[in-house]
Amino acid sequence: MKKRAILLGVAAALAMGVVCFAADDANMMGTWKLNEAKSKFSAGATKNDTVVYSAAGDSVKVTVDGMTADGKKVHDEWTGKFDGKDYPVTDEPAYDSRSYTRVDAHTLAMTLKKGGKVVGKGRIVVSADGMTRTVTLSMTDAMGKKMSSTAVYDKQ
Repeated sequence: MKKRAILLGVAAALAMGVVCFAADDANMMGTWKLNEAKSKFSAGATKNDTVVYSAAGDSVKVTVDGMTADGKKVHDEWTGKFDGKDYPVTDEPAYDSRSYTRVDAHTLAMTLKKGGKVVGKGRIVVSADGMTRTVTLSMTDAMGKKMSSTAVYDKQ
Protein backbone atom coordinates (compact mmCIF):
# COMPACT_ATOMS: atom_id res chain seq x y z
CA MET A 1 0.00 0.00 0.00
CA LYS A 2 2.83 2.42 0.85
CA LYS A 3 4.58 1.61 -2.44
CA ARG A 4 1.43 2.49 -4.37
CA ALA A 5 1.07 5.81 -2.51
CA ILE A 6 4.71 6.68 -3.12
CA LEU A 7 4.46 5.80 -6.84
CA LEU A 8 1.29 7.86 -7.21
CA GLY A 9 2.99 10.78 -5.45
CA VAL A 10 6.03 10.58 -7.74
CA ALA A 11 3.80 10.32 -10.83
CA ALA A 12 1.80 13.37 -9.72
CA ALA A 13 5.00 15.37 -9.13
CA LEU A 14 6.31 14.48 -12.61
CA ALA A 15 2.99 15.43 -14.20
CA MET A 16 3.04 18.79 -12.42
CA GLY A 17 6.57 19.41 -13.75
CA VAL A 18 5.42 18.76 -17.31
CA VAL A 19 2.44 21.10 -16.86
CA CYS A 20 4.68 23.85 -15.44
CA PHE A 21 7.15 23.50 -18.33
CA ALA A 22 4.30 23.70 -20.85
CA ALA A 23 3.00 26.84 -19.13
CA ASP A 24 6.47 28.43 -19.40
CA ASP A 25 6.56 27.68 -23.14
CA ALA A 26 3.11 29.27 -23.54
CA ASN A 27 4.67 32.68 -22.80
CA MET A 28 6.77 32.45 -25.97
CA MET A 29 4.24 30.80 -28.28
CA GLY A 30 2.35 32.69 -30.96
CA THR A 31 3.00 35.27 -33.64
CA TRP A 32 5.10 38.33 -32.83
CA LYS A 33 5.28 41.46 -35.04
CA LEU A 34 8.17 43.92 -34.87
CA ASN A 35 7.36 47.29 -33.32
CA GLU A 36 9.98 49.27 -35.20
CA ALA A 37 9.23 52.52 -33.35
CA LYS A 38 10.30 50.93 -30.04
CA SER A 39 13.29 49.02 -31.50
CA LYS A 40 16.93 50.02 -32.06
CA PHE A 41 19.27 48.46 -34.64
CA SER A 42 22.94 48.92 -35.57
CA ALA A 43 23.54 50.15 -39.10
CA GLY A 44 23.34 47.23 -41.50
CA ALA A 45 21.39 44.99 -39.13
CA THR A 46 18.67 42.65 -40.40
CA LYS A 47 15.19 43.44 -39.10
CA ASN A 48 13.03 40.42 -38.36
CA ASP A 49 9.49 41.63 -39.01
CA THR A 50 7.62 38.50 -37.89
CA VAL A 51 8.60 35.69 -35.55
CA VAL A 52 6.33 32.70 -34.94
CA TYR A 53 6.77 30.18 -32.11
CA SER A 54 4.69 27.03 -32.59
CA ALA A 55 4.55 23.52 -31.16
CA ALA A 56 6.34 20.82 -33.16
CA GLY A 57 5.69 17.59 -31.28
CA ASP A 58 7.65 17.84 -28.03
CA SER A 59 9.79 20.63 -29.51
CA VAL A 60 9.27 24.25 -30.51
CA LYS A 61 9.51 25.59 -34.06
CA VAL A 62 10.64 29.18 -34.54
CA THR A 63 9.99 30.75 -37.95
CA VAL A 64 11.56 34.13 -38.71
CA ASP A 65 10.77 36.46 -41.63
CA GLY A 66 12.48 39.78 -42.16
CA MET A 67 14.51 42.09 -44.36
CA THR A 68 18.23 42.82 -44.62
CA ALA A 69 19.49 46.41 -44.59
CA ASP A 70 19.81 46.27 -48.39
CA GLY A 71 16.19 45.15 -48.87
CA LYS A 72 16.58 41.39 -49.34
CA LYS A 73 13.93 39.18 -47.76
CA VAL A 74 15.15 36.66 -45.17
CA HIS A 75 13.46 33.57 -43.81
CA ASP A 76 14.86 31.02 -41.40
CA GLU A 77 13.53 28.16 -39.32
CA TRP A 78 14.71 26.48 -36.13
CA THR A 79 13.19 23.47 -34.40
CA GLY A 80 14.42 22.34 -31.00
CA LYS A 81 13.99 22.64 -27.27
CA PHE A 82 14.84 25.34 -24.77
CA ASP A 83 17.51 23.08 -23.27
CA GLY A 84 20.76 24.89 -24.11
CA LYS A 85 21.68 22.44 -26.90
CA ASP A 86 22.54 23.60 -30.42
CA TYR A 87 19.90 22.89 -33.07
CA PRO A 88 20.36 23.70 -36.78
CA VAL A 89 18.93 26.81 -38.41
CA THR A 90 17.88 26.66 -42.05
CA ASP A 91 18.49 29.42 -44.62
CA GLU A 92 20.45 31.75 -42.31
CA PRO A 93 23.85 32.79 -43.75
CA ALA A 94 25.12 34.49 -40.56
CA TYR A 95 24.87 31.39 -38.34
CA ASP A 96 24.01 27.72 -38.72
CA SER A 97 22.82 26.78 -35.23
CA ARG A 98 20.95 28.40 -32.38
CA SER A 99 20.40 27.34 -28.79
CA TYR A 100 17.99 28.62 -26.18
CA THR A 101 18.33 28.21 -22.42
CA ARG A 102 15.41 28.96 -20.15
CA VAL A 103 16.37 31.55 -17.52
CA ASP A 104 12.89 31.82 -15.98
CA ALA A 105 9.22 31.66 -17.05
CA HIS A 106 9.57 34.85 -19.13
CA THR A 107 13.23 34.81 -20.22
CA LEU A 108 15.39 32.83 -22.63
CA ALA A 109 19.14 33.17 -23.24
CA MET A 110 20.11 32.60 -26.88
CA THR A 111 23.43 31.62 -28.48
CA LEU A 112 24.12 31.75 -32.23
CA LYS A 113 26.95 29.70 -33.79
CA LYS A 114 28.59 29.39 -37.19
CA GLY A 115 30.73 26.29 -37.70
CA GLY A 116 30.69 25.65 -33.96
CA LYS A 117 32.01 29.14 -33.11
CA VAL A 118 29.84 31.59 -31.13
CA VAL A 119 28.97 34.58 -33.32
CA GLY A 120 26.15 36.04 -31.24
CA LYS A 121 24.43 36.05 -27.88
CA GLY A 122 21.09 37.43 -26.88
CA ARG A 123 18.25 37.48 -24.43
CA ILE A 124 14.51 37.22 -25.04
CA VAL A 125 12.14 38.58 -22.41
CA VAL A 126 8.35 38.36 -22.56
CA SER A 127 6.50 40.92 -20.47
CA ALA A 128 4.45 39.82 -17.45
CA ASP A 129 1.21 40.39 -19.37
CA GLY A 130 2.54 38.26 -22.27
CA MET A 131 1.91 40.95 -24.90
CA THR A 132 5.44 42.28 -25.53
CA ARG A 133 8.63 40.43 -26.38
CA THR A 134 12.03 42.17 -26.26
CA VAL A 135 15.07 40.64 -27.94
CA THR A 136 18.53 42.04 -27.23
CA LEU A 137 21.28 40.69 -29.45
CA SER A 138 25.02 41.26 -29.84
CA MET A 139 26.61 39.68 -32.88
CA THR A 140 29.76 39.64 -35.00
CA ASP A 141 29.26 39.27 -38.75
CA ALA A 142 31.47 37.31 -41.16
CA MET A 143 33.68 40.40 -41.69
CA GLY A 144 34.28 40.81 -37.94
CA LYS A 145 31.95 43.80 -37.61
CA LYS A 146 30.10 43.94 -34.30
CA MET A 147 26.38 44.67 -34.38
CA SER A 148 23.75 44.98 -31.72
CA SER A 149 20.02 45.39 -31.60
CA THR A 150 17.09 45.67 -29.29
CA ALA A 151 13.97 44.51 -31.07
CA VAL A 152 10.56 44.93 -29.47
CA TYR A 153 7.68 42.76 -30.70
CA ASP A 154 3.94 42.90 -30.08
CA LYS A 155 1.94 39.69 -29.75
CA GLN A 156 -0.65 39.26 -32.49
